[in-house]
Amino acid sequence: MQLADVDTANNLVELFLKRADEKADEAFLGAKRDGEWQTITWQEAASRVCLLAENLRKLGLQDGDRVMLVSENRPEWCIADLAIMAAGGISVPAYITNTERDHVHILDNSGAKVVIVSNAKLAKPLLPAIMRTGIADHIISIEKLPPYQSGDLTQRSWASMLVGDAQQARAAVKKRMENIKRDDTACLIYTSGTGGAPRGVKQHHGAILCNAAGAAEILETDFGLDEEERFLSFLPLSHAYEHTGGQYLPIAVGAQIFYSEGLEKLASNIEEVRPTIMVVVPRLFEVLRTRIMKQIEKQGRAANYMMDRALAIGEHKAGGKMRLRDRPMNLILEKALRPKIRQKFGGRIKAMVSGGAPLNPEVGIFFDAMGLTMLQGYGQTEAGPVISCNRPRAGIAMDTVGPPMRGVEVKVAEDGELLVRGELVMHGYWQNDAETARTIQDGWLHTGDIGHLDDAGRIKITDRKKDMIVNDKGDNVAPQKIEGMLTLQPEIAQAMVSGDQRPYVVGLIVPDAEWALEWSRANDEKFDITQLQDLPAFRSAVSDAVARVNKELSVIEKVRQFAFADEGFTIENEEMTPSMKIRRHKIRERYQDRLNGLYRS
Repeated sequence: MQLADVDTANNLVELFLKRADEKADEAFLGAKRDGEWQTITWQEAASRVCLLAENLRKLGLQDGDRVMLVSENRPEWCIADLAIMAAGGISVPAYITNTERDHVHILDNSGAKVVIVSNAKLAKPLLPAIMRTGIADHIISIEKLPPYQSGDLTQRSWASMLVGDAQQARAAVKKRMENIKRDDTACLIYTSGTGGAPRGVKQHHGAILCNAAGAAEILETDFGLDEEERFLSFLPLSHAYEHTGGQYLPIAVGAQIFYSEGLEKLASNIEEVRPTIMVVVPRLFEVLRTRIMKQIEKQGRAANYMMDRALAIGEHKAGGKMRLRDRPMNLILEKALRPKIRQKFGGRIKAMVSGGAPLNPEVGIFFDAMGLTMLQGYGQTEAGPVISCNRPRAGIAMDTVGPPMRGVEVKVAEDGELLVRGELVMHGYWQNDAETARTIQDGWLHTGDIGHLDDAGRIKITDRKKDMIVNDKGDNVAPQKIEGMLTLQPEIAQAMVSGDQRPYVVGLIVPDAEWALEWSRANDEKFDITQLQDLPAFRSAVSDAVARVNKELSVIEKVRQFAFADEGFTIENEEMTPSMKIRRHKIRERYQDRLNGLYRS
């Protein structure tokens, strides 16, 4: 497939309709219904996009009006997102984990006139927010909603918005798209808010197209594109990473998109769908790594020996080329171990792309050793969101996030902050000129990330500028590196370290539940995670894990004391973002006294 048209497309809808004409009756969107995977063709999706767009116009939607979209990942999400843009509107995706307060903020800030919601569960916190703000005039439900007192809010069903003459709708959309250019705003993506209230990032059509073109070029030159590329969509589509990488990149390369049923069924979905590309966050890779290692541990001495050899070869390979003496063993592993691991990922995976948060190099080396190509990318919502990505042809270094993508300029400021320039940079924050002026200066996006470029031109991230711990002696400590090393220990599920303006680093730890269960059985103790934390022997076992990590750290990085958290960091308790990054300010607020106490003990 020729990908030059991604560079020349005026807008995302134009590119999609072109692909729909090329792919016609081929499968495009897939989802499980009544226990079976069912698909929608490109042409059928295009018809629904155009019909929905024209019916949105009939509701009174004008050019530049905002439409809020609250739905889990499903075919209708993609159709709705494209239809909003095809109607001349601006799409405003919202997380399905949002509270009523979150929805109020987004409605107030965006001024959305229409809201599309998928089901009654998601409508429960949304409807009160709509009533409180009084901004939206219409709500469209993909599934039936229970009766409610609507006031001036009109409700319409999804089916009622897909009626009309498809050819006339297509002609109207085509005419309208002639006036939508790459510089026009496509969507407002609200940052997941690791600190403070979410801000609406104005992503223009060109930003997403620039991202999709750069990523497509990597897939085409480094892996080769086939007629039936398939993505499995798992991360929230309301997050910029999945919105671009899991929706518009597949459209750019003419790939199929299948929607996962959720985390619980992800493993079986991977085996059933057999994707060729997966876009995932590091936390999931960490979980999968732990699961695979535990399965192999139970398979006896031979399996464990092969695992050890694979990891040893992977370590050497990560430091340069494979040693000559490792090649015979590598051939054995290629026959005996790796095919079984690949089969768990469907057997067709070309690459798994990690983004959204830093990937611990050890995790990357593990998957590479297992015969799965792992690419770590880097970016942020304000940059489309992808800035760089590792690629085999440039040489993958697991401690880097690869070279900048095509069309992206990167330079390092005097204080070490990474600055980015190019079409991918946002046009600013919605209704927040002051923050826009602070973030974009002379055309350069100030990322807030500390890093540098290595000799091969690959970006190496040290830490977030605002997350950097500066101890009482003025030394800089990168918390994410330490946290990543801690959570690779089998005893530790989650961790947050602290120590700003303090003499040393301390940690807050969430023990791994599976490990804790095994420990309680082995030590003849009742399995109660809260009660176990009070036992000196249990604490000592976790302390041993911290000590192992400390051996690999410098003096200023060592975790001198730690406390246990009351529960895991989750989206529900607002201590984790939907993209699985910890919200440091929320965790600090809750555990500040406990962390302060670690300096008195």
